[in-house]
Amino acid sequence: MYHKILVPMALNHGLSADTLAIAEALRAAGGTIIALHVYELPQGSVSAYLDADVVKAGYEDARAQLTAKTKDIPHVTPELIKGHTSRAIIDFANEHEIDLIVIGSHNPGLGRFLLGSTAARVVRHANCAVHVCRQPD
Repeated sequence: MYHKILVPMALNHGLSADTLAIAEALRAAGGTIIALHVYELPQGSVSAYLDADVVKAGYEDARAQLTAKTKDIPHVTPELIKGHTSRAIIDFANEHEIDLIVIGSHNPGLGRFLLGSTAARVVRHANCAVHVCRQPD
């Protein structure tokens, strides 16, 4: 059983309920679950064309979605941060002394296998246990 569990959540994918349920099953008595969404800021030339208010509205929308997905789930604290997804997850886990990361993953196709996915990067670089929940076919 784990005391500090991190559940990274991509708000546009359907694995959140599954990964949160797994985290709850693995949570030790008195343990906590952090539902983390990493908001990636627009990169490169795209950022030059976006008004700051549009970016801020996107961030606030992500906060509202994360709060809505976690509001009725006991032992879960929502957390929204900015950064590059896999690096931010790993850094957050290290900074907050996370015991376990429960992360969802799509079944990788050849392109994802060669390029790597967020879950694969987290598995390779995390300093704690990682449980990967595959999306059913």
